[in-house]
Amino acid sequence: MSKQLRLLLALVATLALVGAACGDDDDDGGDGDSTAAQEQEGPAITIGAQDFGESAILAEIYKQRLETEGFDVSIQSLGGFRDIEIGAFDGGDINFAPEYAASMLEFLNENAAEATNDARETVEKLQTYLDEKGLTALEPSDAIDTNQFVVTQATSDDQGLESLSDLAGKTDLTVGAPADCETNAYCIPGLQRVYGVDLTGGFTALDSQTAIADALDADEIDIGVIFSTSPEISRGGFVVLEDDQQMLAADNVVPVVKDELTEAYGDELADVVNEVSAALTTEELIELNRRQGVDQEDPDVVAKDWLEDNDLAG
Repeated sequence: MSKQLRLLLALVATLALVGAACGDDDDDGGDGDSTAAQEQEGPAITIGAQDFGESAILAEIYKQRLETEGFDVSIQSLGGFRDIEIGAFDGGDINFAPEYAASMLEFLNENAAEATNDARETVEKLQTYLDEKGLTALEPSDAIDTNQFVVTQATSDDQGLESLSDLAGKTDLTVGAPADCETNAYCIPGLQRVYGVDLTGGFTALDSQTAIADALDADEIDIGVIFSTSPEISRGGFVVLEDDQQMLAADNVVPVVKDELTEAYGDELADVVNEVSAALTTEELIELNRRQGVDQEDPDVVAKDWLEDNDLAG
């Protein structure tokens, strides 16, 4: 074989190896693509977000996590609260909502005071009402957003208030709270039912958590009802009155979905949602609410950061 022919064959062999290597690179890229979440086959998921910041944050958290697993998810802002949400479920406008166990139970049972301070017991009771609507409650989170009765340190010292039982006989105290406190079984009616305390005469409806906290600081009210996940609960100088007779019910975050989703996706959906719920805590919700309500960060950004911090970003 001539020297020139040997050189030509060597060149051809080299080019073949280069081509094979390029082919391997393409194959690796294809394998990489195959590891991405595959699109789930089934109905699109529409999450209803009630008209307050925490609901928007939770909707984004569940949405973004589900999307990483290939689910088709969108958020429907409801422009209102639970009554609108239930109507949206009934009308097929939404099929998923982040909810609160005790509050949803008491809404559906018309404030029959069936909720307890046990999350699972409360969710089991809630499910008896959800069955009638073709809805299912998934696993409750440890994160709980419930009423807290709060006074300033000065009021606590002057009135000798450390627990809700200490309110006995103090009918002249004023209360600032969301408007539904007058009818909520775990607010003013709860104080009457469990503690024998009647504060109906001194009630003032205030339209935001900040307004309630400001009214406390200004001594315009004696007692404020502030949610346990509100950033205002951490404002300096406040004393949370102990619920020593366990009136307050388990308002744990609990996702509620239409049966069409559980029937279509089964454990694939439930496992992803329950994983998110298991990672949520009350303390983290306070911080997420602070970022959204105080720092004015967008719920989608707040949710994305939380998912990344908890290794749930996909």
